[in-house]
Amino acid sequence: MADHRALQYRAEHLAGAFPPILVAAQRVAATVLQGVHGRRRVGMGETFWQFRPYEPGDPVQRIDWRQSAKRERAFIRQTEWEAAQTVWLWRDSSRSMDYRSHLSQTEKGERATLLALALCALLLRGGEHVAFAGDPRKFTGRNALERAAAAFARIVERGNDGVPPQIPLPRHARIVLIGDFLAPLKETERAVRALAARGVTGHLLQVLDPAEESLPFQGRTLFEGLENDGALLVRRTENLRAAYAARMRTHRDALAALARAAGWTLAAHHTDHPAEAALLPLYVALAERPGI
Repeated sequence: MADHRALQYRAEHLAGAFPPILVAAQRVAATVLQGVHGRRRVGMGETFWQFRPYEPGDPVQRIDWRQSAKRERAFIRQTEWEAAQTVWLWRDSSRSMDYRSHLSQTEKGERATLLALALCALLLRGGEHVAFAGDPRKFTGRNALERAAAAFARIVERGNDGVPPQIPLPRHARIVLIGDFLAPLKETERAVRALAARGVTGHLLQVLDPAEESLPFQGRTLFEGLENDGALLVRRTENLRAAYAARMRTHRDALAALARAAGWTLAAHHTDHPAEAALLPLYVALAERPGI
């Protein structure tokens, strides 16, 4: 995988093309609507969710001194309502994301990381809070991107099994899941339903190599699995193309049905297309469904 600092630079450059006003505008509109209708979510701001380590930029008065005294560093008391305002990001870092065919210049994993960091940059510019599945920290402020990128690189380096985690996010949180979603559908369905049951708003971004859609190979082809799933020698690959395309359509239709049932969105992105083509719709989807 490319150096995370180089990807961070590219992500910042990519994010620079988008205005930070979209998410903020939706937030303002939601606040105004609450005022007009006289609705308040009583108690949401006081419901304890978790303690998290103190980060530079956090107000000192928010440190929970009793909890901090029990440990070797300062901790912030985080409420469920505060945590619900955070956008959580997850990136599939299984071996299948290392794939790149002759039709693309970019591995799926590298593109997924670029999109995640670019989205992170946009959200931080817009005043949002960002967190990564698998890390208890929360990042906020325009100057937090470098720390966020370093944390994200460590999470990706640890790897995962390519299935979205069943993590106990707070009610009404938002999460973006980026991966190829080629694992058995039941595994993805289990994670999505568990999150949706808590009122979590989610967005699935499926990142695929163009060869995974079209199966462009001809004649005798040896397919080698990236995740210890063996190898397959096919003598006339073109004879499988129609059946393969039908199976891919069936899988994506099932993913789309799962997203609809959960009230989530699903988008597909191919690594031979510009990253901007995936980033803008995703950013707009987050703005339109702020989760508040």
